[in-house]
Amino acid sequence: MKSKYVVLGGLICVFLSFFNAANALAYDVIELQTYKQEHSSVTLKAGRLGEKAGISVVFTGTDDLHYYAKKETAGGGYNLTIKAEAAGMTFGETIFGAWGTMVEPATNKTIEIFVGDFAAFVPVESYGPEAGTFDVTVSISGLACTSKICLMPFTKELPPLTLDTSKSDSWPVVTVGEQAASTQKIASKSASYSAPIAFALAILAGLILNVMPCVWPVLPIIVTRLWNEAGEKRSRSITLGLAFSAGILCFFAAIAALNLILLFGYDRVFQWGDQFRSPVFLTVMGLLMVVLGLFMFGIFNIGIPASVTGKAGSGKGLTGAVGMGFLAALLATPCGFAVLAAAVAWAQTQHWAVATFTLMLIGVGMAIPYLILVCVPGLLNKLPKPGAWMEHIKHAMGFLLLLIAVKMIMALPDEMKSNVLVYAVILSFCTWMWGCWVVFSTPFKRKVQIRVIAVVLAVVCGFGFLASDKEAHIDWQPYDATVIQAAKESGQGVLIKFTADWCTTCAIVDKLVYQRKDIVKLVERKGLLAIKADTTTAEMKATIDLSSVYNEPAVPVTIILLPDGGEKHLPGFIKKEDVREVLEGLPDVPAGEREENQVMESW
Repeated sequence: MKSKYVVLGGLICVFLSFFNAANALAYDVIELQTYKQEHSSVTLKAGRLGEKAGISVVFTGTDDLHYYAKKETAGGGYNLTIKAEAAGMTFGETIFGAWGTMVEPATNKTIEIFVGDFAAFVPVESYGPEAGTFDVTVSISGLACTSKICLMPFTKELPPLTLDTSKSDSWPVVTVGEQAASTQKIASKSASYSAPIAFALAILAGLILNVMPCVWPVLPIIVTRLWNEAGEKRSRSITLGLAFSAGILCFFAAIAALNLILLFGYDRVFQWGDQFRSPVFLTVMGLLMVVLGLFMFGIFNIGIPASVTGKAGSGKGLTGAVGMGFLAALLATPCGFAVLAAAVAWAQTQHWAVATFTLMLIGVGMAIPYLILVCVPGLLNKLPKPGAWMEHIKHAMGFLLLLIAVKMIMALPDEMKSNVLVYAVILSFCTWMWGCWVVFSTPFKRKVQIRVIAVVLAVVCGFGFLASDKEAHIDWQPYDATVIQAAKESGQGVLIKFTADWCTTCAIVDKLVYQRKDIVKLVERKGLLAIKADTTTAEMKATIDLSSVYNEPAVPVTIILLPDGGEKHLPGFIKKEDVREVLEGLPDVPAGEREENQVMESW
């Protein structure tokens, strides 16, 4: 009998040991975020990921509640972050599992997200001089969204987790699924899919440089000179042709080196691989493509000093052929500047190896015709004569650059598109002033006056149309009758701005009223839910409700749904005083109550 009690006592001790171990390694499920039927919770436990000991952070949740994975694409910059702290212990950078992607309805852009069930791991880098017990505090912050709304940004500090580092070797093995790649790896992976196309286009771009008006007329002269210098020796002509081609490649190697300096000099700060998600970057690149397109149309020109061009024919032998090749590529710059500038801009968004190889392939494309003609000089007689067809090719390249500009501008947020498009026209006018209002014979003083006016006009209008005041910005939520009804039922005021892409008056009202700091602050102070009701097409829900629900025939119109159930309609061309008069009559909503409102505009 006594032995039975001994066995029973031993089993109880073993059970308690396992219970204490489990209690030390595991943690209760903690709810992070919830909205209606959507929810997300987290569990912490000690574990080992490969050779590293640390904290396993396991998320469980529904499929329509997600967190932003990357700061660059996160709403308001609120990407999911996990921070662990303990006295005498240091932790490494959090390792997340691979993220998913979704198209954000508000911006129609692809973003990286964590959704549903996923995991992360916080590695322990070091602890005190000896192993022991540490109480670790873990905090999680970010922004949770559904497919329709975003909740308030949060930072949640979880109850302490006790880690016994003396037993770290026995901590269970954990996993985070497929480990998320770094930004650079993602960039290189995506680049690899389009690399063959990029390489082919690079060679084509190099070939096109030869048919520019700056190059084509001198191509036979260069080939004839190389052939005459070689005499009757075919091997010598091939050698000189190769040396000439090497000179062209040297020029493009210099461009590739410049690209690497820019890439590595700024990548750590600006993360160029993600800049096509940045409205500022898209704006700059779109306007650059417009200017380069105007260059291809001959609106302005870029010249090379005669002291440089005069050296093109001075070299002899292999060294002279290399120098002549370098200068031939340099001479192509006045006509091919737009092609080269666009290539370098594109290269800034690629992995350095892909970018370098692609830029060198442009040089290969330019060198190929010279090498072929040096080897087979009889082909010179079959080349088409210089003529208007060269200008047509150059102009066609200009239209291609404008098409790229349109694509970039259309990727901008809706509230920026109209301003950028208007400024693109103004910038084109200023560029036309710079290049066409002066000629070679224009007096120097008058030339300076005209170009200073052009620059000042471009800069002033740039500040007027492109300057972004982050404080003067209303976070408009897309039109959703369900969200509006929920706000009304909760006693929240709603400001609905009915607009359309084709409505010029709407754009003016938005600029003069809703982009004013005082109106923005007033909307925020009154705790209003701001709704942008797009009526661009007849089948849109906002278009249908405009007449059937709100009895308004046209846009622009602003409708303010008051907390007491009343409505105020402000149709047509309104002034900020009209909106202020209505809003001033509403009660202020304390900041604390505004933060408690979980239904907010998408970031």
